[in-house]
Amino acid sequence: MKPTTSFKLLSFYKFVDIENPQQQVKYLKQFLGDIGIVGRIYIGEEGINATCSVNKGQYIALMNFLEKHPYFNDIPYIDDKAQEVSEHQFKKLIVRYRKEIVALGKVYKASQIQNARVKVSVDEFKELLEKKDPNSYLILDMRNNYEYKLGHFKNARPAGTMTFKETEQLLDEYRKRSGDKEVIMYCTGGIRCEKLAVLLEESGLENVKQLDGGVVNYVNKHNDGNWLGNLYTFDERVSTKVGDENTHKVIATCYYSGEKTEYMHNCRHGMCNRQIISKPRYYRRYMGFCSKQCMENAIQDLNIKDVTFDNLNYKDLRIQIKLGKKTKEEVQETVRIHLHRSLSGQEIPFDEPIDEYLTVDDYIE
Repeated sequence: MKPTTSFKLLSFYKFVDIENPQQQVKYLKQFLGDIGIVGRIYIGEEGINATCSVNKGQYIALMNFLEKHPYFNDIPYIDDKAQEVSEHQFKKLIVRYRKEIVALGKVYKASQIQNARVKVSVDEFKELLEKKDPNSYLILDMRNNYEYKLGHFKNARPAGTMTFKETEQLLDEYRKRSGDKEVIMYCTGGIRCEKLAVLLEESGLENVKQLDGGVVNYVNKHNDGNWLGNLYTFDERVSTKVGDENTHKVIATCYYSGEKTEYMHNCRHGMCNRQIISKPRYYRRYMGFCSKQCMENAIQDLNIKDVTFDNLNYKDLRIQIKLGKKTKEEVQETVRIHLHRSLSGQEIPFDEPIDEYLTVDDYIE
């Protein structure tokens, strides 16, 4: 019998003031590369933000490394937020410097993060969802719109953002909506809420509580149906099922058809790359483009992602242009004919990309 290898997906962060982040990037990249860990790790003056997959031996080595590290010891909830997976969830290792370990447009000191923390445990949050009057509190999902549409907590309202940096523009909306209610916010693993707590406090919205450890910490402990839909994750799974046959519920709808679905894709035009919730058959039918405009733009700049359902190798075509074997015009015409033929007379439903905006008052069930 072939031996099986178990893997864990780890998602962790720590806000800590780092004087020499570039040096730490080099040091960590060397260590992780030597033991074969893959994932995405960002280090900056604010601290570390990491998602990686590990086998058992790599996990032990990483835990020992972190515990002995002067900056990265005592990271909370590494085990609580760990998820069992069947294989590595990344193709390669990326360790990079980022001034902000999560991009809000502001850099905070670790002391500012610590002083603004008002945490709610997953058990306290469960009790609120199941026993308190929904009119007495406001739950804000501080992730982006496409994440909310894929899945969210019962009674949670969307932040109404397409990107995390837009949050600051909506503070007045949150203030109006909250009134004198108890306000609790959450995000995937907790890191976005850590920075938001400082921003909200600076804007006069004090004592906004955070779900400790985020969604991942909650759903790892409670399979109770309080989470609706799938969870957007920052690894190759992208759309991750939450719960079982008794508690799982699909709430997302297909971008193209409006039918219920739980699959997430990206527009194949590299300059667009927008998140598309779509049934796979419709995504394939429209060749992975979110709009006619994106397909035409992709034909012009040839920035098209290769996928298994399309047998044309776009990367190879771009290489042929660089080597002078074909002109750009020749390749553009080849791609144009191929894509229009592949559509088989079907028209992409949208002329331009559709940004489906949400507000705090929108609720998907």
